[in-house]
Amino acid sequence: MPAAAVNAVFVMDPLERLNLKKDSTLAIVSAAQRRGWTVHYALQRDLYFDRNRPCAQTRTLTLAPGFANEHRLPAPGEGWYSLGPSVAMPLGGADVIFMRKDPPFDMEYVYSTYLLERAEAEGALVVNRPGALRDCNEKFFATAFPQCGPPLIVTRRADLIRDFQKQHHNIVVKRLDGMGGESVFRVMDGDANFGVIIETVTRHGTEQAMAQKFIPEIVDGDKRILLVDGEPIPYALARVPQAGEARGNLAAGGKGEGRPLTARDRWIAEQVGPELKRRGLYFVGIDVIGDYLTEVNVTCPTCIRELDAQFSLDIGSTLLTAVEGALARR
Repeated sequence: MPAAAVNAVFVMDPLERLNLKKDSTLAIVSAAQRRGWTVHYALQRDLYFDRNRPCAQTRTLTLAPGFANEHRLPAPGEGWYSLGPSVAMPLGGADVIFMRKDPPFDMEYVYSTYLLERAEAEGALVVNRPGALRDCNEKFFATAFPQCGPPLIVTRRADLIRDFQKQHHNIVVKRLDGMGGESVFRVMDGDANFGVIIETVTRHGTEQAMAQKFIPEIVDGDKRILLVDGEPIPYALARVPQAGEARGNLAAGGKGEGRPLTARDRWIAEQVGPELKRRGLYFVGIDVIGDYLTEVNVTCPTCIRELDAQFSLDIGSTLLTAVEGALARR
């Protein structure tokens, strides 16, 4: 399919809320615009189902040339995008739909995947595949690769979490639906707050949570490795925690340092990549601390801009090449 013929819908967060310096979705939109794709912008609330068809109220999105082509941030008061008129668009008529809405992964997100699955049934390519977005919880999905991960337990029972801590002494406890380092707690022997931490992450025993053995190599960074169609980008962004902090997430104040993949990083990517490809997960960010896989991020992976800037990459374009290949095979 000629690049100019591609109609792409981006379901994303409101433009006014985006971080222009770091937002990965805008990096993908920029790459699409440079290829001559037509980009349609929609919010999650714009999706609907009517007359037995999945639809969306969309507007064409055009980034300012300096922002799209040179990644030049706009001056104060300078416009960086323009939008066309709002139109009702049958989603099955799109060539590709990018689901780039940030978590939380709540029931509204699940409902959106139902709508996108109907669009997929009508012939649209959805990146990432809606069924896989539902099935692959970003923390629990890592358990599909036990050879790659640290010792862990998933439970809502306080006694099992306490037993796990007694066995490993130094652990991390986190909610299964957390993001950006939210509700991640390190627990060591004798922690007087252990009880309230368990209550918080399990919501008083009503929800499953995860505990993992603490990985001391976190001081060297929590590495984000991006995979496109199952293949890793050759550099990782190590999110290095602030002093006195056990979380490397950029949202929690971590500093991003680009690094070449190690042999262990590549081995982990080789273990994970084929399953991602099988499930239609075209763009994924895996998190690796030391020698261990800790999370598999499928909803709205980030760190494109940081890696592009540090290593003169164009990861958005790499993703679009994979998408064009999938469209051609159809």
